[in-house]
Amino acid sequence: MGYSILELNIQKMNNVNILEETMSINIDFLDETNEVKEKHIDLVEKLLQHTATVENVHEGTEVSVTFVTNEAIHEINRNYRDKDQPTDVISFALEELCEGEVDIVGEDIPRVLGDIIISVDRTKEQAEEYGHSFERELGFLAVHGFLHLLGYDHMTPEDEKVMFGKQDEILSSFGLGRD
Repeated sequence: MGYSILELNIQKMNNVNILEETMSINIDFLDETNEVKEKHIDLVEKLLQHTATVENVHEGTEVSVTFVTNEAIHEINRNYRDKDQPTDVISFALEELCEGEVDIVGEDIPRVLGDIIISVDRTKEQAEEYGHSFERELGFLAVHGFLHLLGYDHMTPEDEKVMFGKQDEILSSFGLGRD
């Protein structure tokens, strides 16, 4: 009986203490494409929980993940980033204060990191282009977007080295490293 890469990774996670993580964040999912399988949402859920543990994100922190088409992410990219093309993932960090904004802090207010928007179309295209599974590409994009919400960036070579190193570390420890 054969197993898919996803089934083997979930099996590996169950056997290697990855799911013994006690902290948990709250993740809201929205699939605007109606194409994302439940097993892929579960994969992203477990991977982001793992990432939150690695990064010591406080329990109860909130994040949303939305799956969209190339057309939808193209429009978002054009309207919010002035880039007239589709992209693979966009993150909107809610903790970044703009000029004139006031930081609201309260004991009972959960930390809200922001939104991760992933193009399912680009995920499929890039998985094929890079020669790895849809699950590996989806996991990479989810972690990439989440790290942006935590303040990581890749605008300079130094920052890129740090962020991409962290991505590789998280994906490998989860069982989605490069083949």
